[in-house]
Amino acid sequence: MKIDPLLRALADPTRLRIMRLLAHMELAVGELALVLGQSQPRVSRHIRILCDAGLAERRKEGSWVFLRSAIGESRAPPVGAAVARLLAAAERDDAAFAARCGEDRRHLAAIRAARETSAEGYFARHAGEWDTLRSLHCPDEPVEAALARALGSDSPGSRDLGALLDVGTGTGRMAELFAPRADRITGLDKSPEMLRIARARLQKLPAEQVELVQGDFLTLPFADASFDTVLFHQVLHYAQEPEGVLAEAARVTRPGGRIAVVDFAAHDHEELRERHAHARLGFSDEQMLALLSEAGFASAPSIALPGMPLTVKIWTARKDARRGADISPGERMKPARGKASGR
Repeated sequence: MKIDPLLRALADPTRLRIMRLLAHMELAVGELALVLGQSQPRVSRHIRILCDAGLAERRKEGSWVFLRSAIGESRAPPVGAAVARLLAAAERDDAAFAARCGEDRRHLAAIRAARETSAEGYFARHAGEWDTLRSLHCPDEPVEAALARALGSDSPGSRDLGALLDVGTGTGRMAELFAPRADRITGLDKSPEMLRIARARLQKLPAEQVELVQGDFLTLPFADASFDTVLFHQVLHYAQEPEGVLAEAARVTRPGGRIAVVDFAAHDHEELRERHAHARLGFSDEQMLALLSEAGFASAPSIALPGMPLTVKIWTARKDARRGADISPGERMKPARGKASGR
């Protein structure tokens, strides 16, 4: 992080306001324009300067462009951490700046409310479809409780999940559930609309703790050994070739890290292929254990939660530290079709 462009980027009141807004949550360019009361082209120019200085990061999600802070007291390089502390101190000590930031946050509250309204509308439109599927299996609450126990810790209240990747985050429910136990959470989904729903659900969590990323579970956009825990909640049945998906999961899991797969036991309900785009009619224990072993995971005993008529299974495993990331790029990038969208 170079000091000259950084100081030039901060030498503007609007850019200071943008950085304080991004300290609270990730925002679309259009949302920033609404809060600031400025045109999108003008806000985009400010964003370019902040990104060039390394203070902020752009991320494209469908036709939207989102901006997030690239600095923070707990995760930035030393200069960036110092800038984050300086901006927080300035808001505490400069009355005029504090008043301006307070007004911006009031506008931000309206954006949060609009996101929640949009999410409620989406749920209303799809409620019948999801209720039909839920009626076939065990209720969500026992499944979530069993998953929490399966990923249990000897130290209640600890951040035992470390860096957590929620593949097919969907509405963000799993990220919300496990946020108290994770140092940071990355939710990945292929659908921009689902990411907007997740963003509404997770917007009250600390901005530094949560990141939402658009991507495919066959080509995860993360470096090797990036995560301590990888979660697939009702996602793997969308994969035409689950072995490729789990190979990618193994690549981004640190040695000794954990994976949890929540999905259906093998069944014969063919209608789920047409109505809900399921590529796989669940998995037997033998199938799942073989898939996890091939990917380099050592499995624990599975957990079954019977429903009428579908049974939900929870499989957990740890990455074999001796194998590391020994799966070749060719093996882990097999062509296949699938989607990463959970609920």
